[in-house]
Amino acid sequence: MDQVILYIHGQGGTPREAERFRPLCPGYDVIGAGYQGSLPWQVRGQLLDAYCEARRQYRRVSVLANSIGCYFAMDAFRACAPARAYFISPVLDMEQLILDRMRWAGVSEADLQAKGEIPTEWGDPLSWRYLCYVRERPLQWDVSTEILYGDQDGLTGRQTVDAFVRSHPARLTVMAGGEHWFHTAEQLAFLDGWLRNVLD
Repeated sequence: MDQVILYIHGQGGTPREAERFRPLCPGYDVIGAGYQGSLPWQVRGQLLDAYCEARRQYRRVSVLANSIGCYFAMDAFRACAPARAYFISPVLDMEQLILDRMRWAGVSEADLQAKGEIPTEWGDPLSWRYLCYVRERPLQWDVSTEILYGDQDGLTGRQTVDAFVRSHPARLTVMAGGEHWFHTAEQLAFLDGWLRNVLD
């Protein structure tokens, strides 16, 4: 087999999730890219290593990613040339997400800059370094991309998705009633059908 899909999981996921996608991707090997850490500067090098290893073994490397894994992929592979990308519930504008989380927590930029990190009730702290990182490294993504988005996604707004699609070589599929986490039988069936349909 000369083509592979590199799967990049979201927060709390594992590379073993790649196994459920293998039957949906005939003609491809599907490999989960493992990484440690939850910050892009921790993850970037690990994903690049996985991509480079895949390039040594396969003629064609595509990317399948979920949630924040989509942001990590775009950040890590900005100088690479994946053949295609398939994004599930993607985080597409990390700066906007951080600003939204600051607003939800009632935290100003001045507060965050002064304190460096501020704990939040949902676990991950707000980080001034993270905000500076995404502002200093705007995403550059020219890969043909298929996006699956649930219209009940509470993390990434529809305006953000539409703006990304307008400014990138991307095509959007929306599931009515879909959430950020595709987990019900109906949602997973929709995801499976979407992936079968968009694979080239």
